[in-house]
Amino acid sequence: MKQKVIKVNAEDNVLVALANLTKGEEVKYNGETFVLQTDVTAKHKFVTTDLKVGDEIHMYGVLVGKASEPITKGSRITTSNVKHAVSGEFVVKQNTINWKAPDVSKWKGKEFMGYHRSDGKVGTANYWLVIPLVFCENRNIEILKEAFLKELGFAKPNNYQQHVKKLIKLKQTGAGIEDILDFQFIDTDGYANQFGKSPDFPNIDGIKFLTHEGGCGGIRQDANVLCSLLASYITHPNVAGATVLSLGCQNAQISILEEEIKKHDPNFDRPLYILDHQQSGSEQKLLIEAINKTFAGLIHANETKREPAPLSKLTIGVKCGGSDGFSGISANPAVGYVSDIIVGLGGSSVLAEFPELCGVEQELVNRTIKKEDAEFFLQLMKKYAANAAAVGSGFDMNPSPGNIKDGLITDAMKSAGAAKKGGTSPIVDVLDYPQQVKNPGLSLLCTPGNDVEAVTGLAAAHSNIVLFTTGLGTPTGNPVTPTIKISSNTTLYNKMHDIIDVNTGTVIEGDETIEQAGSRMFDYIIKVASGEEIISAVRNGQDDFIPWKRGVSL
Repeated sequence: MKQKVIKVNAEDNVLVALANLTKGEEVKYNGETFVLQTDVTAKHKFVTTDLKVGDEIHMYGVLVGKASEPITKGSRITTSNVKHAVSGEFVVKQNTINWKAPDVSKWKGKEFMGYHRSDGKVGTANYWLVIPLVFCENRNIEILKEAFLKELGFAKPNNYQQHVKKLIKLKQTGAGIEDILDFQFIDTDGYANQFGKSPDFPNIDGIKFLTHEGGCGGIRQDANVLCSLLASYITHPNVAGATVLSLGCQNAQISILEEEIKKHDPNFDRPLYILDHQQSGSEQKLLIEAINKTFAGLIHANETKREPAPLSKLTIGVKCGGSDGFSGISANPAVGYVSDIIVGLGGSSVLAEFPELCGVEQELVNRTIKKEDAEFFLQLMKKYAANAAAVGSGFDMNPSPGNIKDGLITDAMKSAGAAKKGGTSPIVDVLDYPQQVKNPGLSLLCTPGNDVEAVTGLAAAHSNIVLFTTGLGTPTGNPVTPTIKISSNTTLYNKMHDIIDVNTGTVIEGDETIEQAGSRMFDYIIKVASGEEIISAVRNGQDDFIPWKRGVSL
């Protein structure tokens, strides 16, 4: 550790502890000495001047809270002495934006190996989907999953099952409780590090069986949104084709799905098999037909092979979850630099999770090219906040216990760091869920902050890679979009290396700059996009899929 504290922005009146600091310790920063009045654990902040009740606290150069009681210079800020606060007045105007992209000469002319689709998009993977239009078909989806994966070689060995078998044998030989608790069959770190590929279908990266709890029983709007979401996945560049099971009588009708597919891709030409259970008759007839058609579809999908594609065909979604006090200093800015590289190369980037943009609205408005998009963004934010307030919640309640414990004590502070994932480039579009990316450049996408709901939406926007930063650790993945996990600190990377792909703790330790970490990350992304690197979420079979019902989810 080359320094003990850091000030993120020159206008801030807090310093961030990069290591554990003790009460009475003298800390020097930028020629000034601070005597700590309290212990300040790593990732937390202390004030650089005396504050009275109501005084503003700034971090990342924005308002992140106000003092709820007097705070002495050198004292740690906590949920007890600080309350959430943001500026509520926003000015929208037609912006003149002079943005200078980072130097991308290193990657000019470089390509990745991807799957080309007839609509001009390029996939970083080649999956077949098997999905239900309604939750009534979830059981049949699971039956199909069991029938296909093991026989074709896509199933990953279940070493945990073998572990249970060993425990049964131990019990049968008279082993006691302590023997059972201490038993280690194999190295647990290696349990999930296996990736299934089919020798019969070498150009297919897997069959993905999605289930959900929607399609009927709720409001019709939810069924319509679900059909739009599923259409987004069916037309996704990482998807070769799909098998869809419908019961027949549900709100999410086949006709709605077909209409949404036409909206997403008017010339859609990939294999698509939609089966109606009530028309098929018996469950056996339905499943046999589904198996036959899916197998035929796999033969067709396997004909597509990876071919060179320009880096401008990359669309990355950016997300954070299980964030800590270092996320906004290391991982998020490094991802933001990657976002700027992508945009500089003519590609696309998508910044989601609107509850975690609370407090940085004006900054984003100022970066939005079209005035109508800036107004739409604020409209979505206000509506979202009002919906949360209507049920007795609010954006101020967004930080989780883990966030708070690790230094993110207000939503505005969390948001200011989370927004760094979007880099510095102009905002070309504002999208509502589950819309797709329309133009190259940076887009904002309205989703919850909830990890899986947000990533589900980023994939629906046709991100062909997701970058997911974390300071506390999360196994989140997605069925169709490779989700790269990035740690904000080296301790997490070493502790949970089986679910983390990239470490940016090097920035905290002073061994790399944001730009160096971002460049290293982008080189890794190209390998992932080309199928040369298998990321942890794919190895571990982390196929999380949760559609967002447009009620309140933070």
